[in-house]
Amino acid sequence: MKLPDDTLIAQEKLRQYLLTLRKRNDKSQWLAQAGYTLENWQVLEKDLRNQILSVDATPTENTEYGQMYEIKRNLMGPNGKNLPVCTIWMTETATGNTKFITMYPDKRR
Repeated sequence: MKLPDDTLIAQEKLRQYLLTLRKRNDKSQWLAQAGYTLENWQVLEKDLRNQILSVDATPTENTEYGQMYEIKRNLMGPNGKNLPVCTIWMTETATGNTKFITMYPDKRR
């Protein structure tokens, strides 16, 4: 099942979480391997929309907040390197909006 084209990807999630160095669960250095940085966060958003949202999502669990989905795929960064990623999305029960939750390395790929 494809997620909606108007799926929300909060820039704060990209800029203040994924692309910012953190002491625990840092993803910025992993994403930097493919050329994603805080300075080009818009490229990550565009690539999530074009490379990830363009394929089918797999429903995972239905929580009190909404239906969760995952998409596993290689994400090709601006420097041409592929990262095997698992992305998590949710369609909120209260609003019907679908939004990006997080992403992490897919170690099974």
